[in-house]
Amino acid sequence: VRPTLAAVEAGKKILLANKETLVVTGALFMDAVKRHGATLLPVDSEHNAIFQCLPAEGVGPGVRRLLLTASGGPFRGWTREQLTEVTPEQAVCHPNWDMGPKISVDSATLMNKGLEYIEACWLFDVAPERIEVVIHPQSVVHSMVEYLDGSVLAQMGTPDMRTPIACALSWPERIESGASRLDFATLSGLDFQAPDNQAFPCLGLARQAMEEGGAATAVLNAANEEAVAAFLDRRLGFNAIGAVVEETLQRTPSSRCADVDAVMDVDARARDLARSLIREWAC
Repeated sequence: VRPTLAAVEAGKKILLANKETLVVTGALFMDAVKRHGATLLPVDSEHNAIFQCLPAEGVGPGVRRLLLTASGGPFRGWTREQLTEVTPEQAVCHPNWDMGPKISVDSATLMNKGLEYIEACWLFDVAPERIEVVIHPQSVVHSMVEYLDGSVLAQMGTPDMRTPIACALSWPERIESGASRLDFATLSGLDFQAPDNQAFPCLGLARQAMEEGGAATAVLNAANEEAVAAFLDRRLGFNAIGAVVEETLQRTPSSRCADVDAVMDVDARARDLARSLIREWAC
């Protein structure tokens, strides 16, 4: 948070690749961008896709909703009962993307998509109800924008982070990214389905935190980081990740923070509570 805010306060062009800055500080961060005249460009593949599909003026009256796509992770189609015995080794094996352990677990629980949902609300200045998450296993359509006339614009490409990075680096021009070209002749199909909120409650918790406002999203992020670390250390079960986040949200009052120091205080208190819950529910 602090290094990114320092760059914003210097009026730099920010190619934002992390989710936590906006998830944790939200309005404070976006207000700083406006005050200091910084340029904010999204690098995350889903947000970069939406950025490419929007008109230059951003989300206007002609936009109905934003559609964030999610691969569904390694456990797409699993029931909550089946997820009980998931191991860290299974959770970090993402079918489409090569990511670190923490983000891979977030993808497996769908919390990663929840964090992206929160980030999209701030990046594009849209109300939570105007964003929908769609499971798309092939990771070819990176996200979409639906317009009032029924048109849906989608950004497509091979699952390669060099594409959104090149887009952000060269904006408003285009450069070679080095990513493989999409071969439509070899695509067997593109599938879409609604997320299973019963088996994967973290997505719903992220939506709940965003709707609640205040520091709730900072609490969500802090509790999730602690729970995922405990899962990777085999101190917590896979399904308990969401349970720790939910309980931490319920027990932490959501107050509006006046500055980053206040947000960090909320973060610290949420982590303390999450660690206490993890000790109670340890495997």
